[in-house]
Amino acid sequence: MRHPGVPFPRLPLPEANRAGQGEDMEAFQHWLNEAIPLVGHLGLKRMYWQHESLIWELALGPNLNDKGTGFGGSLAAQTTLIGWCWATLWLRAHQREQDVVVAKAGQRFLAPVNGNYRLECRPRDEDGPQQLDARLKSSGKGRLALVQQLFVGDSLCLEAEGDYAVLPATSTP
Repeated sequence: MRHPGVPFPRLPLPEANRAGQGEDMEAFQHWLNEAIPLVGHLGLKRMYWQHESLIWELALGPNLNDKGTGFGGSLAAQTTLIGWCWATLWLRAHQREQDVVVAKAGQRFLAPVNGNYRLECRPRDEDGPQQLDARLKSSGKGRLALVQQLFVGDSLCLEAEGDYAVLPATSTP
């Protein structure tokens, strides 16, 4: 059981590899469900990498609104969270134990979400991860802009963007 003000223990870092490819995604998802209790209620069925995109497959049922479509607040939380996961997994793949926080996020709802759906998250700029890596090496902190898109089948229903800050590493006594 989680308690306010008490950080959840980190997962051991995976072996060094490219953008999350060495991560056991099932273990990460299990850890995520415990570390952030809300995750267990969002209908997240599966997460995986496809090239530079993190993909989530989600069930609509836990995210319904009063109209029988996707609840905007739930969908907004999911877009923010998948971005946090992208940045966290990228750091882990680069053997960095640093905290990620969302600095800014926004969404644009394009169509009702009326079935199970998938969220895709990727860097806004192709060289964003390389720029982040350079900033982390020079100052120990940095920012990364990520975009998220929600699809029901082939229909784009939501576009979002988030700016994620990587905080300086804390020293351990």
